[in-house]
Amino acid sequence: MTINPFTKGTNFEKIFTTLSDLRWHCGKHELPGTQPAKAIQVIRQHGFDIEKKTIYCPVCKDKTVHRRLVSTVPIATPYTRTQLPVKLRERILEYYKNTEAITLREMVPNQLEVDHRFPQVRWSKVEKFDPDMPDEELHKMFQLLTRQHNLWKSRYCENCKKTGERGTFIGINYFYEGNEKWDPNIPEDDEKGCIGCFWYHPENWRKSLNEKIERKNSRASK
Repeated sequence: MTINPFTKGTNFEKIFTTLSDLRWHCGKHELPGTQPAKAIQVIRQHGFDIEKKTIYCPVCKDKTVHRRLVSTVPIATPYTRTQLPVKLRERILEYYKNTEAITLREMVPNQLEVDHRFPQVRWSKVEKFDPDMPDEELHKMFQLLTRQHNLWKSRYCENCKKTGERGTFIGINYFYEGNEKWDPNIPEDDEKGCIGCFWYHPENWRKSLNEKIERKNSRASK
């Protein structure tokens, strides 16, 4: 299953969907928007490789620029993540013992991405990173995800920003704080609005749900 990392309804999402069949597409009549090149650039910045060449288009009856997505899996680290200091990435990997936050699997470092718990789509200013930050702050800010899970989270966070609907995990409508709606009393760039969501903190979400199950089982056994 191809995960589209872009907000539904945007030209980025539409172009990515069109290109996801990995075939050549005419930029003149198949790709939406008046400036597909700009959207293509953004898609590339998300780590995707897109080829282009000028070939004859039977619909336009002319030679036009065609583009093709090489793979639906990113082959490069998104440019927005390259700012993380190498020393800090190494500390985060060591702190979590290379364990992925969702599956709890220990993985090789190159299969893991450092994810900001508070999604970048809600940032109102660029975060600054201290490679020597205390472990407590490191734990509060970061987690480790695979590339696919990171894209999955991004899709939910972008939709939450757009609609106010917080994301669920595999259809489980459970939040350890709040509910499926972003609290309208919390500004959209305030991290407090993420608390309770699985994608913000899988560890706390799992712990809360397990405690709730244990309490229910305890009452049932009496």
